[in-house]
Amino acid sequence: MSVPDNELFRIVDALIEVQRTKGERYTTFSVRGRRFGYYWPQTQTVGLKQTLSEQQALVSERPKVFEEQFTAGGFGWVVVYLEGIEADELSELVFEAWRLSAPEQLVAEVPDWTQSIPR
Repeated sequence: MSVPDNELFRIVDALIEVQRTKGERYTTFSVRGRRFGYYWPQTQTVGLKQTLSEQQALVSERPKVFEEQFTAGGFGWVVVYLEGIEADELSELVFEAWRLSAPEQLVAEVPDWTQSIPR
């Protein structure tokens, strides 16, 4: 069970209007200027926007895979250790992070997002 970074990028890039911005130590993921995730290659972790309840559920259920990053604007950001997660579950979390940041009309354009993610 592990998701390599190229698989993470395929998952992210399958969503519409995603901008990846590579920084010195991490890459950010945004949709229409709203950030929904970060990737840190050194630690092989990704930070994803989630609801507060989802953040708490993930961290309490599997603390070796998920940790609380921070809360902001009514959302809970969670750190995901790529070595402890399957691609299908990561896809769902990435989509949820994207959905929480994307405008409603853009979300409506992706009715069955699982079909757009390359396997």
